[in-house]
Amino acid sequence: MEQCMRILGIDPGTARCGFGVVDAHGNGVTTVTYGCICTDKNTAKEKRLQLLHEKICELVTTHRPDVMAQELLFFNKNSKTAMVVGEARGVILLAAAQNDVPICEYTPLQVKDSLSGYGRSSKDEIREMVKLHLGLSTIRGTDDAADALAIALCHLFHTETGAFR
Repeated sequence: MEQCMRILGIDPGTARCGFGVVDAHGNGVTTVTYGCICTDKNTAKEKRLQLLHEKICELVTTHRPDVMAQELLFFNKNSKTAMVVGEARGVILLAAAQNDVPICEYTPLQVKDSLSGYGRSSKDEIREMVKLHLGLSTIRGTDDAADALAIALCHLFHTETGAFR
């Protein structure tokens, strides 16, 4: 029987949190689902974080990933944005721990380098590489979902089974 690894990629954020689930099997990778968890800016911060936690837990329960991969925020010029993303990352880490799903983190530079071979690739270039690797003609929705798929692929390419880039 062919071994399969299911990866849940997360592009963390409180307003928009991208997610992408991919299956790596044999010498290929397929897209299971992707999208964006959106919260209303007029809702209290703690309620937005609660909703994010619930939705991540639902994704884990529904799709049963072997591993989660999320973007590691290592620098941001806007400290307010960094704090908000940090809070979302914490909620995602909690959801992973509560569901016994290991989590790996990658910097934007690592994600770009693993997909394109160049750590300074543009968002459009990364979106095109995600489409190419997953055999998709288009990626619907926001950049957050495409970024989450890129993070999932980055994890795959950093594992032993990721040799089929």
